[in-house]
Amino acid sequence: MTGEESVERLSPNELLNIIGTTPADNEEGFQVAIPWKSKIVGQQVRMLFKYHEMLKMVAGHPSVFGPLSLLAGWHSVWCETFLTGPIKASARISVHAGRNPDPFGEMNGWIYTTYARLMYHVTGLFIRDGKFDRKKAQLVSSTAKGKALLKSFMEEFSFLERSYNSLGLTRLKAMKDLLKCLLILITEKLIEGEPPPYVPEEEYAAGSFDFSKYQEDNCTRFENLYRENAFDSKEFSEITTRGKIGYSPYEIVEGSKWNSVTLRHYLLPEGVSSNGKVLYLATPLINKPEIFDFDKGRSVIEAMLKQGYAVYLVDHGDAGPEDADSGLDFYAKTIPDFYLDLIKQRHPDQQIYMMAYCMAGTLMLPYLARRGEELYYQGKTMDVQKIALMASPILFDDAESGHAPMREVIRKSYDTLLMTELFGKVNLPPHAVEAGMNEIQEGVQYTMAHGFYERAHCYKDMQDAAPFLFWLTHGTKFPARAHREWIEKFFMGNQSVRGEFRLPSRVPELDGKPVDMDFLRRMGVRIFSYKGTRDPIAPPGSCIASEIWGQTEEGNIGVARGDMNRTIEKNVGHIFVVSRHLLAEYMQIVSAFFDGGEIPV
Repeated sequence: MTGEESVERLSPNELLNIIGTTPADNEEGFQVAIPWKSKIVGQQVRMLFKYHEMLKMVAGHPSVFGPLSLLAGWHSVWCETFLTGPIKASARISVHAGRNPDPFGEMNGWIYTTYARLMYHVTGLFIRDGKFDRKKAQLVSSTAKGKALLKSFMEEFSFLERSYNSLGLTRLKAMKDLLKCLLILITEKLIEGEPPPYVPEEEYAAGSFDFSKYQEDNCTRFENLYRENAFDSKEFSEITTRGKIGYSPYEIVEGSKWNSVTLRHYLLPEGVSSNGKVLYLATPLINKPEIFDFDKGRSVIEAMLKQGYAVYLVDHGDAGPEDADSGLDFYAKTIPDFYLDLIKQRHPDQQIYMMAYCMAGTLMLPYLARRGEELYYQGKTMDVQKIALMASPILFDDAESGHAPMREVIRKSYDTLLMTELFGKVNLPPHAVEAGMNEIQEGVQYTMAHGFYERAHCYKDMQDAAPFLFWLTHGTKFPARAHREWIEKFFMGNQSVRGEFRLPSRVPELDGKPVDMDFLRRMGVRIFSYKGTRDPIAPPGSCIASEIWGQTEEGNIGVARGDMNRTIEKNVGHIFVVSRHLLAEYMQIVSAFFDGGEIPV
């Protein structure tokens, strides 16, 4: 472009006008992401499977329906061959391949990746020796040839945005904000009629906005993003972590593997002596267990090892076909029984404490009550006398728990028949779990991506985010039968609070009977509940275990006595452990709970 005659410099608005108004702009002002195409087609598929089920019922009762049964039988075979059969096969193949079984969701994933690569190519036009060349940007945006090149890129962005299958506060909107930021950097002009991305509206409106400093930050932002090829946060997390997260070294306990489940034993650091206590970490069924061990300084495990605990963690792995028929009795009774037996063989007569995150705590409370019942019948004392809960819901209702929005989503969208037909043999994919979570977290897709791009001008923040982004975008499959029971018995049945949840037992008199949750109190179990006011997944109104079970007689909100429950409510969200500051605060409190000392409140 050297020597080409300069013309008037492009503005961001000229380039954005080529893209036009698209779903990435959220002109409707929605505060959530709305996968509207997926919802419509999902409802049609749901009705189709119900219709097929009705055909099979009619065909199976010729004495009732007469000749109509024959017609229904023929039509049922046709429906299975050409409609429901191919849908089931497609869903199962997608799960096996690790892909989204929702074709619109899968298409959106391709759009994210392609949009990110386009931004990488546009940014690359201006990177010289790792730095953003603002003189090159001025040349490209003010010459006919450069303008034509930029406009051709805008046409490609337009195609991707118009192909998008969702509305509202989406991940694509966050990427569009980043694109706007890039256009401002290239053209050295603000977008007319709106504040620039990553600048608080009040700061911009007050006139305290420093455009020169903003552009300096933008240069650094795009230099970092380009260097790390981080325009797609998921790909960035995969490249940066090389597919492996977790900080603390461990070994798999010999003989612990049961289907996809294993027991990890974390090794004490050099120079640290055992304190004679064991910590059993119970993990959710839908996430990688490294939520307890993100990185140095952001690891529950690291902190507990430094105190001399023998740390064991349950790793549910990624559920395979052999796990599809495993129910909550397996994950909430068989597995903890088996693993605690192994631990007690390795650490005879040592005190065992338990820590559980989210749904793991929901399941471990009735487990401990049943364990207390069994030991009581055997004339023994309780061997696990303290459990620390991290954002663990136990109350599920439409009134006080805060779970009304999710329960309404389940009523409207969850269909046991459909889930069984599609995923009964291959387990529920993380994409399906994520879709449900997105329904109750306003704009979470947008805020996570937007926050990453906003902080990208700080290279350290980008690197720190990688393990969490990998954990967030690489969930595990939820065993099919266990998922159905989780929805039926907990989310909709509220069985543990009602005293209706049943578990098997080694004591014949208790086998299959409802768990008596009062045994948490009778056997001296102390419960520490740590919950967040900004947690939509486990709202504080649902995390009330320490207020109704265990040692509650004299009240327990912030109490300091070592023989009582503890309840701490903080202004935090569900995944507070990703923050070094918040995790350090939690570790100080939970360590005091286990030690029986005074809790800082």
